[in-house]
Amino acid sequence: MEFNLENPLENFHDLPNSQCVSSLFLIESDHIPPPSYFQTLKSNEFDTSLRTDFISLISQLSCNFDPVVTYLAINYLDRFLANQGILQPKPWANKLLAVTCFSLAIKMLKTEYSATDVQGLLNHDDGGFIFETQTIKRMEALVLGALHWRMRSITPFSFIPYFTNLFHLDDITLKVLKDRASQIIFKSQKDVKVLEFKPSIVAASSLLYASHELFPFQYPCFLGTISNSSYENVMQCYNVIQDISKEEYESMFNANSSSGTPVNVLDENFLSLESEKTNGTNLDPTTMIQEKHFKRRKI
Repeated sequence: MEFNLENPLENFHDLPNSQCVSSLFLIESDHIPPPSYFQTLKSNEFDTSLRTDFISLISQLSCNFDPVVTYLAINYLDRFLANQGILQPKPWANKLLAVTCFSLAIKMLKTEYSATDVQGLLNHDDGGFIFETQTIKRMEALVLGALHWRMRSITPFSFIPYFTNLFHLDDITLKVLKDRASQIIFKSQKDVKVLEFKPSIVAASSLLYASHELFPFQYPCFLGTISNSSYENVMQCYNVIQDISKEEYESMFNANSSSGTPVNVLDENFLSLESEKTNGTNLDPTTMIQEKHFKRRKI
């Protein structure tokens, strides 16, 4: 059965909805690193830097694949490092672990993928280390053992349907909100501070932040709906995600400013939308809703 991050349990569809949700909340802690891992990274800049290097290697390998592959591979990486401890900085060992986590993720999401296919991908990589198929398989067995074969990871994406069902949104608004929340989840995973929170908290916080960005007038309703559960932790995570998003916006602004263009990022996006409309280009529903709310904010 092909793995889906939103439907992580094999018998998910065979259970009543209430039991599915209860099961997810009950076992989510088994699919994330323990709190001690976050504390170790928080107190040790070297370990944090090494984790960043691992993530960079995984991102290079998975750059041509769905971002879900990258997300799942990093989930495996964090759980393995939490179980085995941060490895010594050996370039070949670091790359082997990154390759292994990527290999397991791609095989979970694309069942026809094999270690031979991963080997073929590595042959086109100029990273300096090429591993034999058997070497990758042995490392896969080591990672599988460390993760207790729990490869159908419970992630924030597993809780997105639960929280969005509480909002009672129309299909177009729901798609826009889910897409933006997914972008936030993908982006925030690389930040160590997010490791402090359970997947369900990250999902709720990402949806709240996305709703504040896209639908500010409806945000109080979304907040009221979610605040019934773990309100304090949700708002703590919300603040972390807010900081991460601000850094992203500042980076975009600085990149645009350094290009010598007097138009800032938001105005450039706005002008692009206006140009598409003038030229008669059909906008998709997501763009139409984002444009509408952007205009309202600009005015």
